[in-house]
Order: sequence, then structure tokens, then C-alpha cells
Amino acid sequence: MIDFQGKTVILQGLDAWIQHDAEKMDSNSIRKKWKGIMADWRIWENERDEHCCIVIGSDISKGIVPMEARDRRWRDACGWVYQDVASISKRVDIIWYGIDQRIK
Repeated sequence: MIDFQGKTVILQGLDAWIQHDAEKMDSNSIRKKWKGIMADWRIWENERDEHCCIVIGSDISKGIVPMEARDRRWRDACGWVYQDVASISKRVDIIWYGIDQRIK
């Protein structure tokens, strides 16, 4: 359970955390881990109206598919985790070249 006393938490660098996980975990384990983490933050968010959890991750889906299996695992896991985060989020924005686009 989360014991954070503030009103807003920003989880920045989700892609980097997933990359670290991809060095030692398979994609399904990474996804399961992050579903649990995000579920805990969602519970925390729902405890009070003023609670807000903001998740920031870089889009790594553009370009050539990596040659290394670990890098492909990271890329795939990022996509799945991002989808899972978006599915439980009240709002989802993409910011590309400084231009915000709300998609949910």
C-alpha cells in the first residue's frame, strides 16, 4: 500500500524504469509488475478528490525495431504498460514537439 502524504505525485521516466526491468525480467512479468504498481497508485488517487497521479513516459515506438532481444522486450513492454496505464487513466495526453493532444 502507498503511504504518500502529498496531493500530487509525478511518475516521470516510466520508459527508463521499464528498460531497467527488461534487463532481468520477461515482458509478461514486467507488465504484471506495473499493473500492480499502477493499481496501487489508482487506489491512492481514489482515496481523496485532491489526489492526482501523473505518469510520464517517452514514446519509444518510432523508428526501426531493435536488433537486440532485450531492447525489443523493452519496447514491447513499454507499449503494453502504456496501454494498461491509459486504460485505467481518467485522462491521457500525447505531447509531440510541444503540442498537446488529448486522446482520452
